[in-house]
Amino acid sequence: MSPRITPGEPLRLMSVHAHPDDESSKGAATLAKYAAEGVDVLVVTCTGGERGDVLNPAMDRPGVRENLTEIRRAEMAAAREILGVRQHFLGFIDSGLPTAGEPLPDDCFAVQPLEEAAGRLVALIREFRPHVIVTYDETGGYPHPDHIKTHQVTVAAFDATRHPGNGEHWQPLKLYYLGTLSRAWFQAMHDALTARGIDSGMEAVLAELPDDAPALEITTRIACAEYFEVRDRALLAHATQIDPTTGFMLHDRDVEREVWPVEDYYLARSHVDGTVPEDDLFAGLRPAASDTPLTIAAANGALKDLEDQRFWPAPTRT
Repeated sequence: MSPRITPGEPLRLMSVHAHPDDESSKGAATLAKYAAEGVDVLVVTCTGGERGDVLNPAMDRPGVRENLTEIRRAEMAAAREILGVRQHFLGFIDSGLPTAGEPLPDDCFAVQPLEEAAGRLVALIREFRPHVIVTYDETGGYPHPDHIKTHQVTVAAFDATRHPGNGEHWQPLKLYYLGTLSRAWFQAMHDALTARGIDSGMEAVLAELPDDAPALEITTRIACAEYFEVRDRALLAHATQIDPTTGFMLHDRDVEREVWPVEDYYLARSHVDGTVPEDDLFAGLRPAASDTPLTIAAANGALKDLEDQRFWPAPTRT
């Protein structure tokens, strides 16, 4: 018999990322959608982004680089409030993006022993008790050492939680990999914009993505076009990282809603009976129609019992 959520129990979703801003550029509309529906959503940020660059020229001014750690934390706080989610820093130090042959810093996330790094996440999983976890695939989405490490740590933690250990045992039921910003997405958007006589600005990205590059299998698509605006506001909250005049911020959102109104995922692990494709990360987990449905009011009541000062608090819901 497939496990399901107890009637009245809030659904819980954990999304694990490498740096502040990753949660807003990858799967953010999904997070906002579920949070608005009453799901308890926790973003886990493995590093503080301390070694990141200032990618927005308007923010490259005196005092920013010197205080980047504090600024990126403030940006993260603003973004999580916009998305309507909680957020927790796992406490590791950004690895930076070394050039070829350049060694990684001794104190950085990417060189931490896997067992130790995964242990921190295991402890948080047992505390938050998510039913579903989302992270990157084995490529990291792109070859940044912190993204690859985030994948390794999350998978190790998901698998390790099945074994008793310190803290109350908790087994998440599903693990997904993000499939957003794929080559297929860029190609579909480029074709649609070009057909409408709009410069897509995506030629350079497509040129860097070979036609025969391995594509992540998509098992799950979440319809979330109505939350693209929330996603964009959360992205812009990361002002040191997002230049509103270039790149992802430029394409026509109405075209995006028409052409690709979903965010994509790959179901990598599951302890739930079910079939793919899916249209819900909680497919197979929700109470049956004959059970008492999960309501936003019930979820909000349960959230009060889950408050923990180590998390950014759950935002006020209306």
